[in-house]
Amino acid sequence: MTTYDDRASLTELTATVERVRGSVEGVIEGKPEVVRLALTVLLAEGHLLIEDVPGVGKTMLAKALARSIDCSVRRIQFTPDLLPSDITGVSIWDQQRRDFEFKPGAIFAQIVIGDEINRASPKTQSALLESMEERQVTIDGQTYELPSPFMVVATQNPVEMEGTYPLPEAQRDRFMARVSVGYPSVEAELQMLDVHGGASPLEDLQPVAHAHEIVKLVEAVRGVHVSEAVRRYAVELVAATRSHHDLRLGASPRATLHLLRAAKASAALAGREYALPDDVQALAVAVLAHRLLPTAQAQLNRRTAEQVVLEILQHTAVPAAPGPQSGFGGLGRSVPAYPQQPPRSL
Repeated sequence: MTTYDDRASLTELTATVERVRGSVEGVIEGKPEVVRLALTVLLAEGHLLIEDVPGVGKTMLAKALARSIDCSVRRIQFTPDLLPSDITGVSIWDQQRRDFEFKPGAIFAQIVIGDEINRASPKTQSALLESMEERQVTIDGQTYELPSPFMVVATQNPVEMEGTYPLPEAQRDRFMARVSVGYPSVEAELQMLDVHGGASPLEDLQPVAHAHEIVKLVEAVRGVHVSEAVRRYAVELVAATRSHHDLRLGASPRATLHLLRAAKASAALAGREYALPDDVQALAVAVLAHRLLPTAQAQLNRRTAEQVVLEILQHTAVPAAPGPQSGFGGLGRSVPAYPQQPPRSL
């Protein structure tokens, strides 16, 4: 059983995260909220889907995050001819040993960058399902554990673009959050010309955190306190997507779990030992929207999944502030009453 002494303190967590955040923001200008979400997903033991048009820095964000942490990194360029064995690995007959030898694929790394994941066929995309959910790979009846920490950072272009396949529902549901980088502001783009004009800042990017530090931080996030009222609030938000008239597919129970884990990581990043409804509200769109399928009528009316989630946030009652509770890891500290605020975006 993990004790508080074995986990990193919130002070350690904040210091380490600030180093990683500063390192990534030195490469991705003007997108602090995107960087924060990526770090939230990392500490919540999730996987991140970065979706946007070409040229806005999707792969650059994934590379910057990977290089800022001293751990094994592999990049997979998804193409129509990519095979599932290229990802998971394959057993090869060894003539000398007269036995099969397993050759690990690119998935055997702590941070896996899947570039343009929706350019591969659904059969190849499905090779990630077991590894993303169970953090293991099964080949020829033999199960191989993946290293820790383990995170898939995938990029994709909008599905309307030429030569892309929509991600299967089971694949989308395994990504904890989806984020769009978006176009930079004029000031940020001017700064980008100064920074990236001569050489890529990735070339000089050095690790500012070690893999074992990230593992300790993940354990610390697990100890963040979540009250019964906040847990019920997260369940009610997800349940509302399953009965909404504009959706033909709502969010799964896995989405509820991901939303709760992300809220705990967000609270830890803010230096708190307890999660608030604000944490759930801020992450609801990023965690839920990519899992939802609008009805045909909603699509004709140009209703997006993001709009539906925001509407659900507006119509779901925020829980009343509780009395004092035990906080992080049961340390006995008083948890202050959380404020009642309207939904906000991350």
